[in-house]
Amino acid sequence: MNIKNAVAAGILMMAAGAVLAGTPSEAVSAFHAALHAGDKATALAALSPAIVIYESGFVERTRDEYASHHLASDMEFSKATTRKVLRHSERIDGAMATVMEETETTGSFKGKPVHSMGVETALLEKKNDQWTIVHVHWSSRKVK
Repeated sequence: MNIKNAVAAGILMMAAGAVLAGTPSEAVSAFHAALHAGDKATALAALSPAIVIYESGFVERTRDEYASHHLASDMEFSKATTRKVLRHSERIDGAMATVMEETETTGSFKGKPVHSMGVETALLEKKNDQWTIVHVHWSSRKVK
């Protein structure tokens, strides 16, 4: 492991301790708060290195792939808009958990108004008393 990777791993581990303690729902909320704050290290710490993300028919198969493709635009979008959770549920079965949310997002992004309804399913795994997001499926539609 080179020094750059070692430093990045250390930052992720420090952020993970602050982010992932508690419940699966708290881990998902911390991920969204990190996106909104533009906190890349904390957002990535919430995700498993082997996360699989489904969105709009596309797949990102690792945390590194997400970080290099959509993380920056997700943070930019989250900063510019307001995400309101309308419905939330959590189910824990041993070391696995599912968090499902229905959301409404409003605001303006790149000069265009935003008003959409979204759904999110997050699967989390508990290791060493910390919940990590291992899969996310996002879907949204514009409000007419």
